[in-house]
Formats: sequence, C-alpha cells, structure tokens
Amino acid sequence: MVGVRHRGSAASGLGVTVILLIGACAGPPAPDQRAFEEQPAAGIAFTASGDIGSTPEAGATLAQVPVLGAEFHIALGDLSYGDPGEEPAWCEFVTGQVGAGFPFQLIAGNHESDGLDGHIDTFAECLPERLPGMVGEYARQYYVDVPADAPLARLVMISPGITFDDGPWSYADGSERSAWTRRAIEGARTSGIPWVIVGMHKPCLSVGNYECDPGPEIADLLVAAGADLVISGHEHLYQRTAQLGHGPRCESIAPDEITVDCIVDDGDRLEQGAGTVFATVGTGGTALRDVHFDDREAGYFVAWSGANAEPSWGNLRVGLSRSSLDVDFVPAVGAFTDEFGIAAVDTSSEPVDR
Repeated sequence: MVGVRHRGSAASGLGVTVILLIGACAGPPAPDQRAFEEQPAAGIAFTASGDIGSTPEAGATLAQVPVLGAEFHIALGDLSYGDPGEEPAWCEFVTGQVGAGFPFQLIAGNHESDGLDGHIDTFAECLPERLPGMVGEYARQYYVDVPADAPLARLVMISPGITFDDGPWSYADGSERSAWTRRAIEGARTSGIPWVIVGMHKPCLSVGNYECDPGPEIADLLVAAGADLVISGHEHLYQRTAQLGHGPRCESIAPDEITVDCIVDDGDRLEQGAGTVFATVGTGGTALRDVHFDDREAGYFVAWSGANAEPSWGNLRVGLSRSSLDVDFVPAVGAFTDEFGIAAVDTSSEPVDR
C-alpha cells in the first residue's frame, strides 16, 4: 500500500509568488487562504472545481478564480443544487464573482443532467462556451484546444455514468462515445499538442462514498490512450491518485483489481508518458463529506482532504507550458494544499500553429 500524505503547507509548484487575499467573501474563516500573482512566463493557467452551490464557501471559491490568474475555469458538474427555473440567478451569482464574459466552461453533473436541480441546457445558455474551436456538444461531450492559435493542451470533456434526457450515457468498450474519446485523445497526440486533460463529473477511483459509476472500461481507456491528467467532481472532497499505468502485471486499474503493480510513481515530480493521474475536486462550495481511510482503493491515492481530514474548499490550478504541467490545490476556505507536476519527455518540437 502507498502511504497517503496529508499536505498542509502552501503550494508553490507553478513558479508563482504567494500573496494574501484581501476582501474575501464572507463565510467561514479561511486561515490559510492564498492567492497567486502570475509572473511573466510562457504558458497559461486555468482552474477547476465541481459541486458548487451558492454557499458562502462557493462564493469564496469562485472569487478565488480570477485571483489565481486563471484564463478559464472548468466547472466539473453539480452546479447550483437549486430548483428548476433558478438557473439564470445562479449564473449571475457566478459571473458576479468571476466577471461577465469570463470563460466558465461547463460539464454536466448528475444534479442537472436531466433537470433535477435545474437543467444543463439552461445553464449552458447563461454560461455559454467561450473558448474558440470547440468540437462536440458543449456541456455534455466536447473537446477544445487551448490556446487556440498554438495549443498547449487538449481538454476532453466527457459524461460517463451521467443520465441525460435521452437516457444514461455509456462509454463501454465498443460504444460510439468510447471511440470518440479515444479519437479525441489520440488526435491531440498526432497533432503535436503537448498535454491531454480529461474532465468528467463522476470519478471511477475514490475514497469517498461512490462506486465506479462511469464504468471501469472508460478509466482503463483513458490510461491506455495516454491522458496525462483526469479531473472530476461528484465526491465532495479532494483526492489525488499516484500516476497509474498498465503493464505486464497490471492489465486494468479497475476498482475490483487493485494492485500495486498499477502504481507507476507515487511522488510529486512525475514524467509524462508513464501513466495517468486522477484528481477529484468536488470542493467548489457544497458541504464536504468524509474520506474513508479504509477504502479498498486507498492504496492508489497519495493525497486527500475531506470533512474529517483537513476540510478545505478551493480550486485546482493547472499551469501549462510545453515543458511541464504543474498542478496545485489552493484552498479558498481551509488550509489543505496539494502540489504535483509532470515534466514533458520531449520539449524540442515547435508549437502547433492553428
């Protein structure tokens, strides 16, 4: 089993300067709230979190986004937790914190996919796609290369285990959605795009409350196709796996087949191409839940935070350059932090012009 490290020091893996955040939203105290001031450098940064709501913690987490220097944000599903018809009001709550016109990119969660707590189509109308060059169906299944003129990453957004108006979406082997996902990832590689980041609401691996709703086949596909980072929400906590990869003694990372041979590297300084890191950021503002320390999948994880383990709300900040992918969990409320990076194997190729 891999030892889990509970981090409580300030994250600093993106080459940035830590400053105090002044004038934060009202709400629970944030003893270790930080903000990052970007330094002039090549590359871009974005933020991500899911399971948001309209709590004081949600306001603090949203207000943190522009302070972190994000060029866009990925909302990983379970948006307002409000009633149908209240979607525009929640969108105003969001834009009041991140700014009107800011690219606040959506992927559906189970709370709004079929209208339970608002409808994803209505949310997509008031928080529309703002990144140029999107391919697919916004807020359900799509990809977009960022930045558009010389991409550093392809963001592939999918919805395994989510039920829409037309029924549950399957990404099982042989399905059209599985094939679409593989083409999107492999197409980025053949185009020379350095990084592939996949976003989806529900995780497969977790030390939270849920089983592998997306299905183990999509998790194995993401590893086999070579996704560098997979981000999700759904579990109301933060968790990050080791870098996981297939090999002679690891044919699958499926939950029922836990094996240490699937763990390529459980450190914080990783190398591209060796495997995939899965991070859950269900810390956007709704009430946190406990980490289950004795979960059968705990051996895959190297960092976590929840209601019973340094409870913190905040965002994942992802910094992208041709040479590295640098990731920090930055608390907006609370003190937990996590930081890791993936170094590119080959940084000699020129950016792809679009």
